[in-house]
Formats: sequence, structure tokens, C-alpha cells
Amino acid sequence: MTQFDPAPVVAALRSVTSPTRPLPLHEPVFAGREWDYVKDCLDTGWVSSVGAYVDRFERMLSQRAGDAHAVAVVNGTAALHVALMLAGVRTGDEVLVPALTFVATANAVAYCGALPHFVDSGPATLGLDPEALAAWLDETAERRDGACVNRRTGRRIAAVVPMHVFGHPVDMDGLAAVAGPRGIPIVEDAAESLGSLCRGRPTGGLGTIGTFSFNGNKIITAGGGGAIITADADLARRARHLTTTAKTAHPWAYEHDCVGFNYRLPNLNAALGCAQLEQLDGFIAAKRSLAAAYREALAGIPGVTFVDEPEGCRSIYWLNAVLVPDAAARDALLAATHAEGLLTRPAWGLMHRQPMYDGCPRAPLPVAESLADRLVCLPSGVTAGSGRSA
Repeated sequence: MTQFDPAPVVAALRSVTSPTRPLPLHEPVFAGREWDYVKDCLDTGWVSSVGAYVDRFERMLSQRAGDAHAVAVVNGTAALHVALMLAGVRTGDEVLVPALTFVATANAVAYCGALPHFVDSGPATLGLDPEALAAWLDETAERRDGACVNRRTGRRIAAVVPMHVFGHPVDMDGLAAVAGPRGIPIVEDAAESLGSLCRGRPTGGLGTIGTFSFNGNKIITAGGGGAIITADADLARRARHLTTTAKTAHPWAYEHDCVGFNYRLPNLNAALGCAQLEQLDGFIAAKRSLAAAYREALAGIPGVTFVDEPEGCRSIYWLNAVLVPDAAARDALLAATHAEGLLTRPAWGLMHRQPMYDGCPRAPLPVAESLADRLVCLPSGVTAGSGRSA
């Protein structure tokens, strides 16, 4: 095992961020009209799940997602849950999910009564690898009665969920070439990639249906919140119905035609989201500038590779990250950076290693396991690099 020295990395990170306090991984910035819009909600009394800001937020999101329909909901996990239902995922199905993802991706599958089926990542994107997926499906799946079925378990493979890790787009064209002929809908987890482009097209609107998150640590925040994105007007209508307790339209009667969910985003949160969306382009520019500074500062340090955007894509670099030689080097870098007030973190624990999912079907996962052992995420807030000299 090669000895890894974290000191040059720490020095490089300090040269970029010039921290005067403990520097978190990510934090929100409120520099626009947040106070004005939230106060307007309070002044008018429109603070709950309907209101002008909800409508405006959805229109703004629709434009950012390539003029698809947008339905605002309480958080990204709720968005993914309903998106999977709309894609046809049912109890007893399997859903193809990257092993390297945040737990919400797998949890949303479980909420549907389905099983996550874990697949490997690609080294260039960190996300789901279409080539590895194609090879795995050739080995384990077959078409049966119009559906793609796992021949080992007999369960239907009902959807595939690519997640754009740290804002870096998955190869969506490659994935469509694998999923389309097999009849597998693509439910796009774009929680971390609002504003990223995949070959000129915005993430979130590239699958059958997609989702965003506006948690406090995302590039924009509504203090929570999420959205369902689709180009299909009927799917959007059904999403709106399901997330509003499946209440049938009537001026006063409370009648519901199926089991629905109380998932609609409050107007108060949407107001915050509108003010944040107005600043999104500036946030993206700041994050890409920070990524460029990190890339330059880290160049040439032995054993360190900066995680760059995939070829043909524009990433928002929601989180900047580096790869180091092994788990021992990762842990040494985490300890050294935290000692200096740079609050780095490793990748998520792989999904197949979580106790509730360790018995789920999975492909070989050599790339995901290697990435998880070697990834270190760097402070990546919009203002993280603002202390450096111009």
C-alpha cells in the first residue's frame, strides 16, 4: 500500500477557500428576494399548500427542465415515490438502482412495495453505467409477456433510476439505448443536478419522469421541497392528483377516488424557492468557478484525482470531490481536513451494505465499491471560494 500524505491536499484546499471558520460541505445562501416573498405570504395569509408562489415555482421549474410539466411536492423523496408509482412500479416488482446513491433512491422503491436491484456505476460519471447494466441484463433478464423479467427471481423489472451523482450527468443516451428496447421506464433522480446539462439538455427532463430536491443542502432550497418533472401532460395531471390526497374536484365535498398522499408543497416554501431560482444561474457560475479553482490547486498532487464533469456535459458541481488511492488514504484525508476545519465527507454507504437492503438482488459492483472506498467530497457551497484572492 502506497503511503499517502494528505498535507498537500489540505494546503490546496485552504488556498482555494481561505477559511476563517469551520467550512461546511454545503450551506444555503439567501441573497435575493427571499425575505420579500416569504413576508408576502405572511402578510396575505397564503402559507399552506395552495397559492401564487406554488404556481410560479412550478412554471419556473418547467422552464429550467426544458419546458416539461412540474409538480411541486414536500421533498425529493416524496417526488421519487410518486414518480415510481406513475411509472408503473407495483408491489413485488424490482427497480434497477445504483448502489452508489443516497438512501432516498432505494427507500422510494421500498415505499412502493418493490425491491431495489442494485447495479454498478461508471468511473466517468459516478452514476449508473449503461454498459455494465446492459451486460448484467443480458445475463439475468428476459422479455416475458411484454415485460422485462429477472429470470432468477421471476419478478418484473419495472423501472430504472439513474441518479446524477454530485450534479454530474449520467450517460442518459446510453441508458435509453439499454432501457428502451427492454421496455423499462426511466425515472430520473435529478435531486443533485438542477441546472446540469447532458449534451445540451437539462437533467430532470430526460427520462419518462424525473424528480428534483430542494433540501437545505441543494444548489437552491425551499427549506425542503421537491418536484416531479415530466413532458407527459397526463402523467403530470395524475401526479398533481395523487400528491393532493387524490381529492376529486368539487367546490365543497371531500371525496377521494384512490389512496393519495398529502405531499403538496406549501406556498411559504415555494416563495423561498422562487427567490432562490431567480439566483440559480449565479449560483451555478460560482460553483463552476470553485470547481475550476479546486482543479487547478489539486493538479499534480500525487495520488489525487479531481472528479471532473463527464465529456459532453455541463455539471453544476453540486459537490466537488476527489479520488484518492484507497480507503486508508480516504480516512487520512478526512481526518486531516476536519482537523483544519474543512468539513469534508466520504461518499454514502453503499446501498447493498445497508441492513435493510443487504438481501436485495444485485449485479457485480466493482466500480461502485472502489469509488466508495476512495471518494472524498470537498466544501462546495456557493460562497466556499469567496475568501480567495482574485
